[in-house]
Amino acid sequence: MPRTARPTIALTVGLAAALLAGCTDDAGSDSRGSGAAGATPARAQAGTTSSPTAAAPPTGPYVALGDSYTAGMKIAPQVGEPGACYRSGANYPSLVAKALSLAAGQFKDVSCSGARTGDLTGPQKVADGTNPAQLDALTADTRLVTLGIGGNDAGFMEVVTECAKENLVDIVKGVITDSEDRISDSPCRDHYAAGNGTDEVQRKVDAAGDRIGQVLQDVKKRSPKAEVYVIGYPGLLPADPASCLPVLGNAVAASDLSFLVEKQQQLNGMLKKRAEAAGALFVDLAGPSAGHDMCAGEDRRWVEPPLPAQGLAPIHPNARGQEAVSGVVLKAIRG
Repeated sequence: MPRTARPTIALTVGLAAALLAGCTDDAGSDSRGSGAAGATPARAQAGTTSSPTAAAPPTGPYVALGDSYTAGMKIAPQVGEPGACYRSGANYPSLVAKALSLAAGQFKDVSCSGARTGDLTGPQKVADGTNPAQLDALTADTRLVTLGIGGNDAGFMEVVTECAKENLVDIVKGVITDSEDRISDSPCRDHYAAGNGTDEVQRKVDAAGDRIGQVLQDVKKRSPKAEVYVIGYPGLLPADPASCLPVLGNAVAASDLSFLVEKQQQLNGMLKKRAEAAGALFVDLAGPSAGHDMCAGEDRRWVEPPLPAQGLAPIHPNARGQEAVSGVVLKAIRG
């Protein structure tokens, strides 16, 4: 057996196992690569200034919608019902509401780990109960809405898990053939490749875009006076995959790490496009989170790696990440 095979296999097995364990209640966000540089909030893009006649930023009532990247999976304190939504009292919606000095009755967080767009309009069953349709929290009086969803529809965490599995298979094949060379330079990319020039992930992203476009129309109908912010996903991986070697080793091929970066760029690009088409404001997190990906040091990262700090969810934001996201969202709200 090649000298480096055993530790690489062990790390890859651990990566896949951690992902599967962390995704039991959350099929994706969740995740939830980096996109273009930080986008200017739509209010600024439209030429609005901070003059005395400028429209005041929205306050409450505020409703937060979304998946585990919004809910704050496994971040203390965990609050609300059902408990398996893993909603944190220190997630970015809660921090935004606090910064806006909203009274308890002026803020409602109905985000839930594992949520897909269908769970916005219908009830979501979780391990210990049912989370009501998230859009039911909206009323004609709602003035502020944040929406962080789409990663589960695109199956992004499933893609990350599949990449770990495909790379493990590739490593094992190399061991069997007594070679340290990979059978494929990018087994995960090859797995999702399609003959028509696209891939399965892109197809899911496009389909998710159609559903999110419809959801945004529904939000506007239910809360016509609300200002709506679509929240993107923070970068999971650095632009240079080589910097992940200390965290991931050779468990995932560099070209497959680049593939994951590309897919998340496509996901965030879709969210931006749908937000703009619906007259909502897109809040980019890819730019601000650069240098704070899961391969950054423990004191800098906003997203946990596959083997996270104790008690936290793999490939999900930590408390530092939620606090940072709240700052980006507040900046967008305040223009």
